[in-house]
Amino acid sequence: MIETQLWRVDPEAADLENDPQIKAAAKCLSDGEIVAFPTETVYGLGGNAKFNDSVRKIYEAKGRPSDNPLIVHIATMEQVREICTEINPLAKKLMDTFWPGPLTIILPSRGEVSDAMTAGLSTVSVRMPSHPVARALILASGLPIAAPSANTSGHPSPTQADHVLHDLYGKIAGIVDGGETGVGVESTVIDATTTPMTILRPGGISREQLEEVIGPVADDPGLTRPDQAPKAPGMKYKHYAPEATMYLVPAGKTRIQELVAHEKNSDRRVGVLTTEENKKDFPQADVVLTCGRRSEPESVAHNLFAVLRNFDSQDVDVIYSETFAETGIGQAIMNRLSKAAAGRVIE
Repeated sequence: MIETQLWRVDPEAADLENDPQIKAAAKCLSDGEIVAFPTETVYGLGGNAKFNDSVRKIYEAKGRPSDNPLIVHIATMEQVREICTEINPLAKKLMDTFWPGPLTIILPSRGEVSDAMTAGLSTVSVRMPSHPVARALILASGLPIAAPSANTSGHPSPTQADHVLHDLYGKIAGIVDGGETGVGVESTVIDATTTPMTILRPGGISREQLEEVIGPVADDPGLTRPDQAPKAPGMKYKHYAPEATMYLVPAGKTRIQELVAHEKNSDRRVGVLTTEENKKDFPQADVVLTCGRRSEPESVAHNLFAVLRNFDSQDVDVIYSETFAETGIGQAIMNRLSKAAAGRVIE
């Protein structure tokens, strides 16, 4: 076990790049250590993207399979050009529209980043986060930062520094605490080396938003086929899972009520994941947690991972979850719920 430092930073402070706490975290990165930091989506676990040993520490701390590639976080277009061989016109349009922001773009690699980070692929996943603390840390370190979510592999992604402490205390050099994250689900990942471009992971930028800028996009088969080698994070392995067995129930609250009533004949504690609109409809459940308002899907995305983690403290044995329309950010919500439930659906 190593000592994990905690650096608290006000994301609204001026001149963050020169903040002593940011400089201390940046020094750890420069020394080859790994640190967690907030982005606008979730907390990331960062290391020097060019240094094999730093990347290895990320995989080891998370318990993450080494064939699951990482995303490089950058703060300037100069950094993109340093690590990518080309930026095609459509990719540039996406950058101009959505960067800084929750969009990761896959481009041809120049070979400047660690092979361990790209999982041996000829492409590299690049993102320019909009969170001021993330941007200040990248600039202060002078490095492209490899960063998956800062959680134990398979657990719900962290949206608060406390979530990182729970999973990774004693395994990483430090955590930059910049408060709660905003979007709540990870970035959208799109492959700019295919025609049409291909969504590898739905996230904070919706399909509809992408298509407004570049026209039709495709879904990668790896979104639904676990036998495919992963080209981006979140495509192959079980993710976001609470400790209890979780089921998705597309039929809605009446079917969930039936399932909860049936469980009362067992010794299992039953949880329901629902929305504010329906929270009073499951009086027989042992635990009812809400992830936001159905009428405001952005609130569901923002709260989803925190609610999944909350179930772990409620000592439930089974969770029945509402589902959501797969339009807009609903596609990302359902992608995360399906993985959290390991594909288990009750009709």
